[in-house]
Amino acid sequence: MDDDEHARALVDRARGGDDDAARELIRQLYPLVAKIVRGYRPRRTAEEDLAQMIFVKVFQNLAQYSGKVPISHWVSRIAVNTCRNQLMAEKARPELRHADLSEEQAAMLENLASEHALSPDRKLAARDLVEKLLAMLKPVERLVIDMLYLQERSVAEVQKLTGWTAATIKVRAFRARQKLRKQIGGLL
Repeated sequence: MDDDEHARALVDRARGGDDDAARELIRQLYPLVAKIVRGYRPRRTAEEDLAQMIFVKVFQNLAQYSGKVPISHWVSRIAVNTCRNQLMAEKARPELRHADLSEEQAAMLENLASEHALSPDRKLAARDLVEKLLAMLKPVERLVIDMLYLQERSVAEVQKLTGWTAATIKVRAFRARQKLRKQIGGLL
């Protein structure tokens, strides 16, 4: 039995009320869900809380799973949409001031202003600063910037995960980049 058949068997057993099968599905799918949550998590929502919300939705809608696509694809779509909805629910986008940055973040901002592209070793160091800047964006803008530039997904992959058109993705990314440039300019 391959992985896909095993997953379908677990889904069928979980639909029938088998708690052991449901636990095994969670165990198998948790790494995927955790990765998605880490990429999209709003500031005020704990990773575990968001993962739990996703699994609640998965099991509430398990009867709707057709089996035409792998369960991981179906769960990914639920996870992305749940994270996206959570980001949209986050209304407050306070302004970021230079004084709010740590010395390290301020230094990173100065370095970013003088460079055109981030080297791979600088990406990790800049993540905290980027999170603060992303918090200034609308939730959908934050999501598209995160997917395209931080996770380095293609427009086609973003299309598949969000259901948006390529034009919508490109326009949202452009507007978000403009806002980020304005924020960075204000900080400098």
